[in-house]
Amino acid sequence: MFDSKVVTCRVSTLMVCAALLSAGAVAQKKKAEPVAEGKPVPSYYGPQPATETLDMAMYQRIREEGLQHGKVMDLAGALADDIGPRLTGSPNLDRGYDWAIATLTKMGLQNAHKEDWGDFGFGWQQINTWARMITPEPEPLWMQAAPWSPATNGPVTGDIVYVPLTSESELDKLQGTLKGKIVLLGAMRPTPDITEPLFHRYTDEELKEMEGPAAPRAPRAGFDPAARARLAALRAKALKLFTDEGVAAIITPSRDGGDGGGTGIIFDDNGANLIRGAQDPDHAVKIPNAVMMIEHYNRLARLAMHHVPVQLEVNIETKFTGDHVHAYDVIAEIPGTDPKLKDQVVMVGGHFDSWIAGTGATDNGAGTVAAMEAVRILKALDVKPKRTIRIALWTGEEEGLCGSRGYVFQHFGAGEGTTLPKCGAGGGGGFGARAALPPIKVTKEWETLDAYYNLDNGTGKVRGVYTQGNYAIGPIFAQWIAPLKDLGVTTITNRNTGGTDHLSFDAVGLPGFQYIQDPMDYETRSHHSDMDTYDRLHEADLEQSAIVEAIFLWNTSQREEMMPRKPFPHPESEQKLNEAIPGLYPDAK
Repeated sequence: MFDSKVVTCRVSTLMVCAALLSAGAVAQKKKAEPVAEGKPVPSYYGPQPATETLDMAMYQRIREEGLQHGKVMDLAGALADDIGPRLTGSPNLDRGYDWAIATLTKMGLQNAHKEDWGDFGFGWQQINTWARMITPEPEPLWMQAAPWSPATNGPVTGDIVYVPLTSESELDKLQGTLKGKIVLLGAMRPTPDITEPLFHRYTDEELKEMEGPAAPRAPRAGFDPAARARLAALRAKALKLFTDEGVAAIITPSRDGGDGGGTGIIFDDNGANLIRGAQDPDHAVKIPNAVMMIEHYNRLARLAMHHVPVQLEVNIETKFTGDHVHAYDVIAEIPGTDPKLKDQVVMVGGHFDSWIAGTGATDNGAGTVAAMEAVRILKALDVKPKRTIRIALWTGEEEGLCGSRGYVFQHFGAGEGTTLPKCGAGGGGGFGARAALPPIKVTKEWETLDAYYNLDNGTGKVRGVYTQGNYAIGPIFAQWIAPLKDLGVTTITNRNTGGTDHLSFDAVGLPGFQYIQDPMDYETRSHHSDMDTYDRLHEADLEQSAIVEAIFLWNTSQREEMMPRKPFPHPESEQKLNEAIPGLYPDAK
């Protein structure tokens, strides 16, 4: 899951919209207005029936297939244990494409294929990374290469220099002293006591609270944009100094996890990169660099602070496999059968890529295998959906929702006359952040996409759905989940949730949804860490998630009306709408 707390955190819908509206070329298909003048209002903007027609026999068949003949853990083992980590652009992800296409085809889906969404940047993989302290006493140290780090020339030995990165004067004093050194870059951080469990399931009270409006967002504690900008500038100056002087390697401290859970493990993601967008050849880091478990990093830093000479041996073995590697989404379908509705599409998916420290099991192997199991269940039941059911496994999600954003750009629409942003470049802020954003132009396919369902919050079972502010759809979902209460599915909230691929759809006015999931130990231990392995998956939860997704797919595919949509977005109007009322203060001069 793309995490704004690490680099870009919790991407808002408006950020994704701005990204889709502003920049990387992909030819678009024939455009269509969302509602052509003089034509009837399409069903997605029209009234909806008050009562849903539910096929309870299908509910039962789906549940029985998922619980009695489930394959979700078999899929998870093949993906996480055998294929392993799937960094976008890596050889492992190439293996993953082939596996997913072959597996979906064996399940009986049609037209399983991969779709190119563009130039990702470096192809890269970690081969081996290790470190050991030589003096003052031999000791193995735990670290992993930061993504897109160059390799050392075999094991290298050097004295450490601790650079907490507090001021320019600190760097000035180091000039002429760094050749061949191994730099510890970044301040030590505390290792908090863990006094409460790192594992949590939502209580009934917490789920009930979600049904109401969200509390006003409090300012983030300790967040200082000016200080962050100064630190970025200082880091850039430090990297230039280290490169010019011939530093042997850079080691950074692992960040913390939620609730102080980031102890004894390694988080290796955007936060470990020395430069944002390090996969871009234009931003290549020239010095081998790795992220170290905080307890080992702190020990080395304390020794350096007390003037104890410390010598390390470090081996960062990595391999670049290309400078401009293209990345792909995997797509497959169960074709619709109704003559009037078969060209309409209901989609399910999750992101297929991961980081490298673990095997990408909870982020987002869980969402991938739940979606695959959902369509497998439907194929095993030999259903004949009215609408086409399509599964999509996205890549580049961790670098900014790149795969789903590219798919939406190519198939559904974007800002008029715009090109697709380079992956990792960021969204550039919300609608109001730019002087003038173009209106969204949509394709004919935009008219036929009924809904997209996404799973990307770890292994926890589904507890409900975020409507993403789509108020008309809440009563529909409430009826769908009523027969699933015994499975723990109880909650519909009109709140927005961010950070993953449903936002790419929502950004252009399409119904895109993320499920509410039990938190488990996702944010505290497994999210982007070396603990993100098969062992953190929960079989019963994944079986339940796949069953819920299969039921949502089936219900959507069978409705006579398309799912309701929010009003069509008009980013070109945002600046004017945000202007102050002229002359509001009568005494203003």
